[in-house]
Amino acid sequence: MTTSQPATGNTGPMDAASLIGQLRQLREVRRQRPRTRAKTKRQALTRAQRTMVAAKTDGRCHICGGVLGLVWEAYHVLAQSTGGRHQLDNYLPAHQLCNNYRWNYLPEEFQWVLKIGMWARLVMERSELGQMAKQFCGYEQSRARRRKEVTLETE
Repeated sequence: MTTSQPATGNTGPMDAASLIGQLRQLREVRRQRPRTRAKTKRQALTRAQRTMVAAKTDGRCHICGGVLGLVWEAYHVLAQSTGGRHQLDNYLPAHQLCNNYRWNYLPEEFQWVLKIGMWARLVMERSELGQMAKQFCGYEQSRARRRKEVTLETE
């Protein structure tokens, strides 16, 4: 495995050091991808186009599989910042929260985020002391405070 290319395939690292190394490598590859500002303003999808995007996944979030409901986002599969176009085949539906957490991860990197997240959930549920759950709740409370502070500063 070279430092410029992420590992491929669905085989996982054999030890913690390999996992950490692979995650750092994937992050570095993502950070080094060329990012461009869209030269044209983002175009809104029409109601008919949004219906077609939602139909691709039978009205379900492409990321978590949950029912979309009334409020959802059509996200770019290939982001505009990396050359993605405003074409229906470049959109998939997602809950706002799912799309927000998907962010700009490489597909393999996001798969690891999901795998680790699912494992962490099980650890939290099975832990008698719930230490990981306490740390996560503290993290979420901190994020909520920062969002409120930013909102107040911009008003």
